[in-house]
Amino acid sequence: MTQSTFQRQTSDFTQQVVAGVIGGLAGGIVFGMMMGMMGALPMIAGLVGSSSAVVGFLVHMVISALIGASFGVIFGRMSSTYGTGLGWGLLYGLIWWVLGPLLIMPIMMGMGPQFGNAFATSNMMSLVGHLIYGGIAGLVYAWWINR
Repeated sequence: MTQSTFQRQTSDFTQQVVAGVIGGLAGGIVFGMMMGMMGALPMIAGLVGSSSAVVGFLVHMVISALIGASFGVIFGRMSSTYGTGLGWGLLYGLIWWVLGPLLIMPIMMGMGPQFGNAFATSNMMSLVGHLIYGGIAGLVYAWWINR
């Protein structure tokens, strides 16, 4: 591999991560506002031993940026148009709905996986929020890399 090929691949990877973080933050802001209206931010704050909605929003935004970065790494090459960005973003939102509120977060809070409660009203609202997050993240990702 030549140095210019390495530099181009490194640049592409960096651009995918940055675009993913920006998309993740955009989706995180919208989803965070929804969570605030539903009173869910103190529960997110519980992940770091707090009950503050402000702390919950900050934790949510850090998670949103990290998930956005991983979107860029995993789906970036396939998300170069608004349509593909939206499609892969919606899929990624669905994946994180399963991983986040149904698996990782309940385990971290000592409750165990919550797959049996997946279709409870609160989890359906969470699904909508995760889909909105993913859709926005994917659209903003596509916009960022094509600007």
